[in-house]
Amino acid sequence: MSGPLTGVTVADFSELLPGPFLTGCMAEMGASVIKIERPPHGDGVRTSSPGTFEIVNRGKRSIALNLKDDDDRARALRIAGKADVVVEGFRPGVMARLGLGYDDVNAVNPGVIYLSMSGYGQTGPMVKAPGHDLNYLALAGVTSLCGEIGKAPDHTFGLPVADLGGAIYGLSSVCAALFQRVTTGKGQHIDLSITDCLAHWVNPRRGVFNHNGLKELETQRKVALSRPAYGVFAVADGAITIAALEGHFWKALCTALDLGCFASPEFDSLDSRRAKTAEINAAVAAAVAPMTRDAAMALMEDQDIPAAPVLTVDEAAASAHFAARGLIVDTLAGPATPFPVRLAGMERDLAPAPKLNEMSR
Repeated sequence: MSGPLTGVTVADFSELLPGPFLTGCMAEMGASVIKIERPPHGDGVRTSSPGTFEIVNRGKRSIALNLKDDDDRARALRIAGKADVVVEGFRPGVMARLGLGYDDVNAVNPGVIYLSMSGYGQTGPMVKAPGHDLNYLALAGVTSLCGEIGKAPDHTFGLPVADLGGAIYGLSSVCAALFQRVTTGKGQHIDLSITDCLAHWVNPRRGVFNHNGLKELETQRKVALSRPAYGVFAVADGAITIAALEGHFWKALCTALDLGCFASPEFDSLDSRRAKTAEINAAVAAAVAPMTRDAAMALMEDQDIPAAPVLTVDEAAASAHFAARGLIVDTLAGPATPFPVRLAGMERDLAPAPKLNEMSR
């Protein structure tokens, strides 16, 4: 059975992580992805982080073209002219100056879905500014809500969430545009700003701030970062997470940990517990601190309390959940998680990441 994007051809001019992660997902869905790289070394991630390159570029083909050379540029335009989707991640205006912008490609390929992916978008005061994951998070307001209460905002993510989140917005937008083309017959130019995507992610928090008239940053940070019986709690040999927000989970936690005075009807409502967040979380922390991780988890599971152990990347890969869900497959780039939503016809693995310029060999 064919994958959901079998028959779709992608001309991928992007580098680093956001664009290649997006087109890597499309390759997992069956698309044919041609990676256009600049000679002599190709995508910078080939050398700066080869492990990343190998994981996110599986299943693609590579051709090295100097886009400032007339012959190579003409070949690149021919590739784009036959593609369903073009993805580029240069600073705004670069592809147009090279003669490979949306108007140039659209002139020879009117149905093309052309995605321009950048940190700040194709318009606005930041259009020419350089940036990376950390900068986009800061500008969108996300970083202000990160860190610890009472301390300065901090970058606390262990993943490049801006780049990856932007890539998934790009994936959904391209797929939607392909579907839209079926009914309209028309392609389009998609202007994707990673910062804008993060601003959209902030909406659930913004809704709470709007509803409650919360304007002060410290008040907003308390709402975002502090919840009763909700957090990471150290145990004797590691840590677990507990998320006992709803009333029935809270009562079960009080029983499991013998939380004493906090078990009284006075704390039946979440609002009443919020007022004592620090005290409640301190009591939970003290109760689980002497336990081993396995013992604490057994207690939580016995009382049907939302909890999970804090696992390392390797521990997670070896867990029962990963095994049952098929979340790790062996690839030539090492163990990896395939696209996590299984659609009909999708393969469990892809060919290895391409050698530079293999299409010309």
